[in-house]
Amino acid sequence: MRARAALELPAASRTLASSRLWRRGDRALLLAVGALTAFGLVMVFSASEVQGWLWFHNAAYYFEHQLMWLGLGVILLVAGANLDYHRLRPLAMPLGLVTVVLMVLVLLPHFGVEVNGARRWLRLGPLQMQPAELAKIAAIVFMALWLERHRDRLSSLENGVVPFLALLGFTVLLVILERDLGTTLIVAGILLAQFLVAGGRKRHVLLLALIMALCVYLFIRMEPYRLHRILAFVDPWSDPLNTGFQAIQSVVALGSGGFAGLGLGHSIQKYQWLPFAHTDFIFAIVGEETGLLGTSAVLGLFGLFAYRGYRVALKAPDAFGSLLACGVTTWIALQALINIAAVTVTLPTTGIPLPFISYGGSSLAITLLAVGILMNVSTQSEKVGWIRHASIDLGRRNGRTLVPGDRRRAGAVAERT
Repeated sequence: MRARAALELPAASRTLASSRLWRRGDRALLLAVGALTAFGLVMVFSASEVQGWLWFHNAAYYFEHQLMWLGLGVILLVAGANLDYHRLRPLAMPLGLVTVVLMVLVLLPHFGVEVNGARRWLRLGPLQMQPAELAKIAAIVFMALWLERHRDRLSSLENGVVPFLALLGFTVLLVILERDLGTTLIVAGILLAQFLVAGGRKRHVLLLALIMALCVYLFIRMEPYRLHRILAFVDPWSDPLNTGFQAIQSVVALGSGGFAGLGLGHSIQKYQWLPFAHTDFIFAIVGEETGLLGTSAVLGLFGLFAYRGYRVALKAPDAFGSLLACGVTTWIALQALINIAAVTVTLPTTGIPLPFISYGGSSLAITLLAVGILMNVSTQSEKVGWIRHASIDLGRRNGRTLVPGDRRRAGAVAERT
């Protein structure tokens, strides 16, 4: 009877493995991502048409570039969904080294592109990429592997917390050198979330958070423009034509939308009133054109994504998959939260895009790659559950209850597929 089960389970698993992996993942999560991305394309065209015409005599200039990056992002999503996430283990170190090289290159005058006083982009022919976006996914993969291998030491301050803090500090230093405090906060939040999920003690997480808060304070004091942003956040009307201008215009856009909005394409603030209307502050245009209904729908989709993403992390087959899913979900959810909080003047302006919606090619492509990895973790979870259910049904058909040894063998079959 057991021999028959051993013969039938691999056949079932081969059938399962031969199917397209991304279709067997979390469909609600994929639906949320698809809806946000499609809505983002519409809003990028609406928010950028004025600037595209003024600067390039092409109202669809930014939309066309976003569409090209979206095509690349879809390819990366499908590739990530079909690549077994366990194969990322040997790639963790090479990916980290490549990212470090790119983040150093971006600081060099002949390689990095300076925009508004910050070097954050590398030019790739007609396109530009932001290495900090790649750093997020590289940090997630590397830290997931490191934490999985050092889970037994995480409760120790000397052998677990201090090495983790050293890795965290090195990663944060590379990002802050690009004068990108917003991305620094997101990377720190991702790694702290992974540390907690991996088994880190709450008091150690609190200690690490306090150290990061002190570092943020020092980073703010080091750059005068950051301090001006804090002062503008406290009282935008103290300097309404300079430091407080963007916050005031953002609130005006949100207030003008009311309940149902002015209608797609009918924004007033995009006529050069609101700076960066198609990038960091696109959520204000969403509020102006679609009103409370549109902004609530966007918040709901991000909430659905976060719920399903953390659900994938809880159901992951192993610690590595759980840490990957936690990192990706925390990244996208935290970045959306910080962006929306800055647009609604709940937090100071940070200069980070809204995932899936803001204009930003490399950000969109890398984010979709991360979603593909998350989908593969979901698929692996579904695969393990399907095979276990199949083994239980097989045992019942043969007139017996599945014993723990059979469950372990079913799990082993799932790990091999």
